[in-house]
Amino acid sequence: MTEIAGIPLQVLYGQLLLGLINGSFYAILSLGLAIIFGLLNIINFAHGALYMIGAFLTWMGMYYFNINYFAMLVIAPIVVGLFGCVIERLLLRRLYNLDHLYGLLLTFGITLVLEGVFRSVYGSSGQSYRVPAALSGAVNVGFMNLPIYRAWVVIASLTVCLATWLIIERTRLGSILRAGTENSKLVEAFGVDVPLAITLTFGFGAGLAAFAGVLAAPIIQIAPLMGSNLIITVFAVVVIGGMGSLMGAVLSGLILGLIEGLARTFYPETSAIVVFVIMAIVLLVKPAGLFGKEK
Repeated sequence: MTEIAGIPLQVLYGQLLLGLINGSFYAILSLGLAIIFGLLNIINFAHGALYMIGAFLTWMGMYYFNINYFAMLVIAPIVVGLFGCVIERLLLRRLYNLDHLYGLLLTFGITLVLEGVFRSVYGSSGQSYRVPAALSGAVNVGFMNLPIYRAWVVIASLTVCLATWLIIERTRLGSILRAGTENSKLVEAFGVDVPLAITLTFGFGAGLAAFAGVLAAPIIQIAPLMGSNLIITVFAVVVIGGMGSLMGAVLSGLILGLIEGLARTFYPETSAIVVFVIMAIVLLVKPAGLFGKEK
């Protein structure tokens, strides 16, 4: 069999690979959002802008300082994570006792400012970043030629997602973070600096967005609006998985990426809306999301 429903298998495999790559980005970005919402109860609309900054920092590291891609995989998340800590300390901390809408509006405003700054400096057309030599080329896996860099994106994303889930759900540090958001006074009585833990948590979520930006830099055009073009879909993924559910964010991201790839193959006109259709159905059937818990 060389075709399915009139679609050549090579085309189907290529679209599934593209869907898996998109799903990897959805997974890691959704994970960062789920951490920030689940532990801090903040809807961070600036997540897409932090993703964009991570990509731009990767390009700037090469263009201005000749810093290679692999170094930027570490440097960019740290820089953006520190920037996220500053945002939490100076701005978001004032909103924790207010309605979610205030946090959403503030982070939306931060997004507009950041995008405006980068657009004024670098323009709206964007910059290109070449694939690292060590990850260039393709390998024949029998049924298709698999680009090495795209395989790397999937592996790196899933590795970081799994490590993050293990830290938060299976370690003492994660237990402290979860307990601090549930009953901060009690945790502080044991000598834990809860405000610092909250700041570092937001910074870690921001760092995840930057890590995704570094992964994206060699395969998409680095542009000021690259985050805005993605963040709405990522929010839909988080809602489908369940707000605050870490594993739900990762699994939903991967599955929805593959569904998008299938839709693009068989019904291209539905590929842009399939995630939102699924979100509507899930909310009707299970308002807390597939992996969320009813309150």
